[in-house]
Amino acid sequence: MSESATWLALAGLGAFHGLNPGMGWLYAVALGLHRQDRRIVWLAPIAIALGHAASVGAATAFLLWAGFAFEARGARLVTGLALIGWAVYHWRYGHRHRVRFGMQVGLVGLGLWSFLMATAHGAGLMLWPVLLPLCISPNAGAPSADPLPIIVAGLALHTLAMLLVTAVIAVAVYEWIGLEVLRRAWINVDLLWTAALIVAGVLLLAAG
Repeated sequence: MSESATWLALAGLGAFHGLNPGMGWLYAVALGLHRQDRRIVWLAPIAIALGHAASVGAATAFLLWAGFAFEARGARLVTGLALIGWAVYHWRYGHRHRVRFGMQVGLVGLGLWSFLMATAHGAGLMLWPVLLPLCISPNAGAPSADPLPIIVAGLALHTLAMLLVTAVIAVAVYEWIGLEVLRRAWINVDLLWTAALIVAGVLLLAAG
């Protein structure tokens, strides 16, 4: 993957995460409606994005460690199988383990919920195929360069894209569209998410 394609993929995955109502914008709207306060709809995406970034950052930290510990082909094999395995688990059992919270939660609680939800969805795993070339060297334990700065920048871009999409959708639904649109134009994002995990895993296995 070229450098420009890597940045576009990180931003695109951030936008995809923001598009998923299960990642936060639906809850930002619901919280704003419950409290009858549009400021919550503007502030909630920030808390959601921070929680999401913490989850993705934790998963990326593990991948960064793997870049120093494992040979490239073995890391791709393990990562690909992990993605496919998580997709199967999410498809079979994900609906049984939804992270719920009450409408009295504050922004800190919303950020914690976002962290747990992103972790449950495997959001950090989704970034592995994009970040893997930056973290894994051809020879175990001998990385060609320090990947940390570019990874931090990539995660910042990913989080910013997620934040912008979440905020735009939440504000649009709250101010103009309304939740009735979900009854008429609902897309099964969970199914798309599962398919994306499988595709990413297969691509890693093929590259290995």
